[in-house]
Amino acid sequence: MAEAMREGRREALVPEGFVPRPVSGGFLRAAGPLWTRPGEDGSRFGLLVQEQHCNGMDMCHGGMLATLADVVLGIGGLERAGLSGFFTTISLNNDFLAPVPLGAWVEARVELLKLTRTMMFVQGVFTVAGKPVLRSSGVFRLPRQV
Repeated sequence: MAEAMREGRREALVPEGFVPRPVSGGFLRAAGPLWTRPGEDGSRFGLLVQEQHCNGMDMCHGGMLATLADVVLGIGGLERAGLSGFFTTISLNNDFLAPVPLGAWVEARVELLKLTRTMMFVQGVFTVAGKPVLRSSGVFRLPRQV
């Protein structure tokens, strides 16, 4: 699988039904692409780990996983709340449970725990082949609704 990644054959490794999720800002575009698959119980999010996501050991860098968690929890939380716009991260907590190798498909579902007038509390478990690799929770300031 790592060889396929080095040759640029990524779409064949993305599970069926997932489509690219547009993100704004140069940093997030460079960190992606992020994939999503809408569902009745909320979207699933995914990342195919490529060379630019990895450290020198061909494992997804912890900073990349934290970035993924930040983006996925924020986007997924807004979706679950029925809101749109730009969120601000207040806090983000990550538990790194297992290494994620080059070529792995990381998938997450988001759970909205609590919604207030100005904030949302969100958590998610990120898996590879059904096994947890990252547990994350965050508090986000909601976009101003006009």
